[in-house]
Amino acid sequence: MKRFQRSPLLLIVLLTLGISVGVAQTTAKSAMMQKQQQNIMGGFGVTVIDGEPYYLFNLAPELAFGKFGLGLDINLRMGKNGKLRTEDFDEGYDYLRMIRYIRYGTKKEPIYVRLGVLDYSRLGHGFIVYNYRNSASYDLRKFGLEFDLDFEKFGFESMYSDFGAGGVFGLRAYGRPLKFTSLANVPIIGGFEVGATYAADFNENANKTWGVDNTLANAKDGGSLGIIGFDFGLPLLSLPTVNSTLYFDFASISDYGSGTALGLDLNFSGLGVIGLGAKYERRWTGDQFLPSYFDALYERERYLPVDTTSFSSKAQDLRGVKKSEGYYGEIVVSILGRFNIVGGYQSPVGVKNQGIIHLEFDPGDAIPGIILTAGYDKKQVGRVFKVDNNSLFYTNIGYKPLPFLFVSTMYIWTFTEDKDDQGRVVGYKSQKRIEPKIGFVISF
Repeated sequence: MKRFQRSPLLLIVLLTLGISVGVAQTTAKSAMMQKQQQNIMGGFGVTVIDGEPYYLFNLAPELAFGKFGLGLDINLRMGKNGKLRTEDFDEGYDYLRMIRYIRYGTKKEPIYVRLGVLDYSRLGHGFIVYNYRNSASYDLRKFGLEFDLDFEKFGFESMYSDFGAGGVFGLRAYGRPLKFTSLANVPIIGGFEVGATYAADFNENANKTWGVDNTLANAKDGGSLGIIGFDFGLPLLSLPTVNSTLYFDFASISDYGSGTALGLDLNFSGLGVIGLGAKYERRWTGDQFLPSYFDALYERERYLPVDTTSFSSKAQDLRGVKKSEGYYGEIVVSILGRFNIVGGYQSPVGVKNQGIIHLEFDPGDAIPGIILTAGYDKKQVGRVFKVDNNSLFYTNIGYKPLPFLFVSTMYIWTFTEDKDDQGRVVGYKSQKRIEPKIGFVISF
């Protein structure tokens, strides 16, 4: 894990926290899927990481007190030599991994703050930051922040990925100008919203591109990579059981290209048993532009050393992107706020093997005695369910012989750093983790 370093944003973030009133949890799911977690879970088992077994003790409480919430994830893994796994506690920053999140409120509430792991972070309609994850794997878990305030007439959304080093920062400020006038309560136009977004990656490799000979020796270190954008939103429906927004987004990547999107989202809630959400977005992108640039796989794609002399990077890939039209669609299904399914897909029109898919499945305790959760992100979709170097995947399967006892197996496909004999990072490699476990859960 990384050591703490001075960051140009760290002081700003800490000052911001000084005037905030709490902490909170985020999610890319719609508001209908937000639920209060209140349980203490733990267990014993075995973790197999890339073929190497470790004995495991796990304690993972999730507690909620009103709008406040706390989630811990404490894992002690002991190898065959009787020692704790080196990668888990080799630096001070590793201990922050035990705090999965501390939160106040939920996304879309007037006050929302979350410290810890950012699972699926987004800003606005997601044209710049969408489903971003600051942790490519458990070994690379980072400690970040999300902080939103909504004063009804104006507000902002913000996120920062890594207190330990330069990372991804995003800020979207928005206003509802007609709320300041006599038209504030007029249906549709009264809720008209205007937003402006700035997002940037301050990592030293964020804008690294090839030199004339495509080698590491002559690489161009461009420093940070920034994106600016603006958006408009018009709430076509705003009723207790249904709301819908028509929106337009524009974004431009500094020194690269720009793109636009026109979309419509529709959400049904308060219908009793079932909640539904859907979104469709049409995109027009220019040369050297990618929508949702900061996404679920960004931490891996930012910079990938191939060997000691060459590399690949997302900034370099950006230079080869051609003008195109595309689309994005998403659907959310929630039953009793417990059985939740999310599916999203985006792709350029008429281009094969360039789609991006996002899936989440969490039935909660809706299926008596059964544990079954899964998540999947994949780029360059050809065969949808082939897990490869363009994928993130997890699943947890088990059952409860007793209400407080469970037996489960977790499988996770993520990425971790590949280091040489001197401990220098030379790339990323796939990491496969299998974790059978016997545990307990106390819900209240």
